[in-house]
Parts: sequence; structure tokens; C-alpha cells
Amino acid sequence: MGGGVLRICLLLLMSLAPLAPAMAEPIIIAHRGASGERPEHTLASYERAIDQGADFIEPDLVLTKDGVLVARHENEISGTTDVADHPEFADRKTSKTIDGAVMTGWFTEDFTLAELRTLRARERLPDLRPANRRFDDLYLIPTFEEILKLVRAKEAESGRRIGLYPETKHPSYFAGIGLPHQAALLDLLTRYGYQTEADPVFIQSFEVGNLKALRAVSRLRLIQLVDGEGGPADMPGTTYADMLSVQGLSAIADYADGVGPALTQLIDADGPTALVGRAHDAGLQVHGWTLRMENRFLPAQYQRPDDPQGRGDFAGYVRAIAATGVDGLFSDFPGQARAALTPAP
Repeated sequence: MGGGVLRICLLLLMSLAPLAPAMAEPIIIAHRGASGERPEHTLASYERAIDQGADFIEPDLVLTKDGVLVARHENEISGTTDVADHPEFADRKTSKTIDGAVMTGWFTEDFTLAELRTLRARERLPDLRPANRRFDDLYLIPTFEEILKLVRAKEAESGRRIGLYPETKHPSYFAGIGLPHQAALLDLLTRYGYQTEADPVFIQSFEVGNLKALRAVSRLRLIQLVDGEGGPADMPGTTYADMLSVQGLSAIADYADGVGPALTQLIDADGPTALVGRAHDAGLQVHGWTLRMENRFLPAQYQRPDDPQGRGDFAGYVRAIAATGVDGLFSDFPGQARAALTPAP
């Protein structure tokens, strides 16, 4: 066969070969809302994230004394509210041991919802995000039901589905004081129409027991959060590193639909790790946390020390993390994260 004919045959064979599937763009999960631009866990922060096109918004859920789910990153609220300025609550300042760590301040479980409604939210990182301080004392602590109502209203306004990604904070601690998350969480989700794996909901936890309990009674998707060190508070002796082994991921797949690792577990000093591939082999999704624009939160190669806002090459880092094949990305800046993944026209 002549060389020209051979080349033609090879080209024909190549044209008939199946194309490699295009990598799907990861979902963008608004970490505590658009918390880089508004005080975290406020309706304003969630609405800002939705307007920027976030696929999911993420409320961290704790409970009040009267059993109402509210959105705070921690049940200790001195850093995210004006509670210290309320003399009527001065005697409620106390120290507690939460998941083995001693914390001092004011705790949601010591307040009724009505009492919490007298407080106002404040920026948690005022030195790092001074522009957000202009929103201090403007917003209430939202209940989970208010967040659900906001999502429904924004869906009607925008014509698109908006996902929910609640985290149960310190679930074994709260269960131990008679305030379990599970019933209140599932009741609200059911009442607002979220019941199956087809609904845009992921429930996440750093603990294991509550995810297994949820799996026993719910078809909603579950995410096992993992950190770069330590282990689940409800499983002494088990490390997150153990859970990310081949055997550990297989065990997670028995009760959860995915894992949520820290970004440093996806890319380390030597480059991308094997975690995404191992998790996908186990049938698990991978949602990495948390993308932030400030140099303080970026690896050295993405920092820009001379930037007047103290921000680095955020877009470059977003693209590098996305290239690992993750299925979802948490970000304090969901609009900018989406823009980093959107090709220029």
C-alpha cells in the first residue's frame, strides 16, 4: 500500500475513533453564601451568591435552645454577631468543650430564637475583609426555613433551580444535649419538597454517625467531609487519612455519595494527588473546599504580595483545582470562581 493511501486510511480510522468525553465543569458551591463580599450566613450573603450564579448555597446549621435550626458557622457566636454589646446577655458568656476543644463565648443553644433575633450579624474576618464591615449590624441570623423561602423566591424570579448544601455542625454534641439535627432538618426539607437523590440537595458533615443515620431514613445525597488532619469527632481513633485510603473510601460509599476534602488534599507541593481518581473509582463525587481570593488562603505560587487588596492569582488556582477532575468547588467568591472557569468569548 502506498504511503499516501496509508495516511488516508489512518486519518479515516482516527475520525471514527470515539472522542474522549469532555470534562464536566464542577458545580460552584457558595461557601456560607458570597461570604467574601457580605457577612457570612446572612440572607444578603446567600442572595448575593445566587445572583452571581452559584449552583448551591451552603448554610452551616446549629440549633437554638428551643430547637430551631439557624445558620452560623459555629454555635459560638461572639465573632459573628454583636452579642458582646448586649449587657442583658453578659451572664451567658461561658466556656464549653465542643468536640474536644475548649471554647469561650456565647452559644446558640443558650438562646431562644426570639433572643437570637435581637442580635445582628457581623463580618467574621474584619481585618482581612474590611469592606464587609459596612454591612455590620444590618442583618439578622437567618433560620434554615428563611433560607428555604429565599431559595424558592429566587427560583421563581430566575427560572432556575438553586441547590442547598447544608452542613450539620457538631451533630453528636447537639444530640448529646437533647438538640439533634436530624428530625428538624429532614422535616423542613420534606415540607419544601426535597426528598430524593434527584433533588438539588447535599447534606454534609465532618462526623460519620449522623450521616449513617440520615442514610437509613433519607434518599437525599450525603457528603462525608474530611480534613487534612485529625478525624471525626464521633469516631476516636479514626483519622481522615485512613478514611481516604482505598478501603476507607469504599466504606464511605456504603453510606454517602461523595467526599468533601480540603484543597490541600487535592493538590500538594508535588502537584495533583491521586485522591480524585480513588474517590471516583469508589463511586464517590469529590467537592473540594474552600477557594478564597486572599493571599493568606492561597498556595505560595498563587500569591501576589504586591497586590493592594492582598489578593492573589485566584483564577489560576481555581483552574488548577478544577483540572484535578473534582465535581464541585466551594468558594467564598462564587461569582469570581464561575468567571475563572468560563472561557473568554
